[in-house]
Amino acid sequence: MRRRGPSPLLAFAGMENAAIGINLNNVSQWMCEHVGATAPLEFELIAGGRSNLTYRVSDANARTFALRRPPVSHVLPTAHDMVREHTIISALHPLHVPVARPLGLCTDESVNDSPFYVMEFVEGAILRTRSDAESVFKESERRIIGDNLAATLAQLHDVNVERAGLSDLARHDGYIERQLRRWRTQYDQMSVEGVDYGGVVEAVGDQLAASIPRQQRVSVVHGDYRLDNTVLDAAGAVKAILDWEICTLGDPMADLGLLLVYWAEPDDPSEALLGAAPTTAAGFSTREQVLAAYASHSDLDVSQVAYYQAFGYWKLACIMQGVFARYSAGATAGDQGSVQEYPQHIKMLVELAKQTLEQH
Repeated sequence: MRRRGPSPLLAFAGMENAAIGINLNNVSQWMCEHVGATAPLEFELIAGGRSNLTYRVSDANARTFALRRPPVSHVLPTAHDMVREHTIISALHPLHVPVARPLGLCTDESVNDSPFYVMEFVEGAILRTRSDAESVFKESERRIIGDNLAATLAQLHDVNVERAGLSDLARHDGYIERQLRRWRTQYDQMSVEGVDYGGVVEAVGDQLAASIPRQQRVSVVHGDYRLDNTVLDAAGAVKAILDWEICTLGDPMADLGLLLVYWAEPDDPSEALLGAAPTTAAGFSTREQVLAAYASHSDLDVSQVAYYQAFGYWKLACIMQGVFARYSAGATAGDQGSVQEYPQHIKMLVELAKQTLEQH
C-alpha cells in the first residue's frame, strides 16, 4: 500500500487536535474510508503508559469511537499485539459477551507507524476509586454490581473456544505452570541491591508450584478482570469488558481468583497498596457474595479458589518488584519517591498469598 501523504480533505483539521501517537491526517483519512467517520476528527488520549494506548475519537457528526494502538516506545516484538486484541473482541462480540463492537483494523504501518484498531466507544461508568462509586451509584444500588461482574465473568468462561474460532489463540494446557515460571523468572531477574525479602517470595512460589489444582476447562482468560476494567450502565450491569491486552486461553479460575484479589473490603490490609478501591464503599458485595454469585452462574467447581487468589497476590508481588527494579535502575522517569514503599507492599502481598494459600 502506498505511503499516505497529507490529505487535502483533512488538512484543515489542524494540528491542535493531534495527540501523541497519532498521525492526524493519515489516521483521519483511514477512519473516514474504513469506519465511516466524518472529518475533521479529534483525538483524546484517555489511557496511556506502558500498556496499550486508548483514544477517544470524535468526528464532525458528534459520533465517538475508541482507537487502540501500542505504546510509542519500548514495545517488545510479541507484546501489544493489535491484531490479537481485535481478533478476540471480534470473536466475542457476536456471542453477546459484553465487549465494544469492533469496527476496523489497520495493519499498514505507513498509516500510523504501528497497527491499530477502532471500536465503538462505550459510554458508561468506570469505577476506579471509592469516591467514583459513591458519586455514581447510591448505596442501595451497589450490591448488584458484584453479582453482575461475577455473572459476566462466568459468561466469558462459558465460551466454547473452538466454536468461537479462538482455539489457536494459545496453548490449552499448563496455564498456571507457565504463569508461575514466567513471573518467577521476572522476579529473579529484577533483584534490587540492598532489598531482601528473606526468601519468602521464592518459598511461596514453590508452594504454589507444588499444589496446582487440576485445570477444569480451557476458557478465554481475560487476565486482568476487575471492576475498573469494565464499563457499567446506570443499573450496574456490565456494558463492556475493557483491556484485552493479556487475554489468553487457560484456567478460568485464575480470572476469578484475581477478581477476588481486587475486590477489596473495607477492613483489608491491602488498602494502603490498592488505594481506596471502589468496592470499599458501603453497599458493595463481600468477596464471599461475589464468589457465590459466580458459582450460581457456572458449572465449575470453585472450592479451590483460595489457591488462585493466593496466586493472584503472589503474581502482583512479582509484577510490583519488576516496576520497583525499573524505577530503582532509573529506567523510568518520574518521582522516585513514589516507589519507596514498594518493598513493604511486596512483602504484604506475599504474606497475603501465604495466608490465603493456607486456606487452600
